[in-house]
Amino acid sequence: MAEEEKPKKMSMMVIIVLIVAGLILAGGISYLIATRVVSDQTVVEKKSSQHEPGQFIKLGDAKDGLIINIGGVNSGRYLKIGVIVELKPSKNAASKEGKTLSPEEIKILDTAIYVLRSQKVEDFDPSKQEQLKELLKNEINSTLGDDRVYDIYITNFVLQ
Repeated sequence: MAEEEKPKKMSMMVIIVLIVAGLILAGGISYLIATRVVSDQTVVEKKSSQHEPGQFIKLGDAKDGLIINIGGVNSGRYLKIGVIVELKPSKNAASKEGKTLSPEEIKILDTAIYVLRSQKVEDFDPSKQEQLKELLKNEINSTLGDDRVYDIYITNFVLQ
């Protein structure tokens, strides 16, 4: 009878050792896969954020930016906003001569003013700033054609 319990204990011990070894192996593989996935996402994010230096265009007055009547003609609400647009450099971009705006800058300014004036007062909430920037980016891209806009920067924002 003692001989029967010894093989049972031995087979039970082998099963426990195999289960523990399997769990350790599964944990190691899971850790390896998780670290690879996270590092791959980091590499993709770094690649997407790196681009050739863009051309910066400040919209509106050099000091004040844009001053726009928002919320309709009779609302009496005004927005003073500083917007800088970062564009992909174009191959046929002429150097800026004098105080005149290039046709591209005029299109960007017109689109930005149209988008900002068409927004409701509630859309200028600070929590919606990223949505506003994305809307401006998409509209300017559709006006210029191609995906020329890298990013939109809001440097000044006063709502009265």
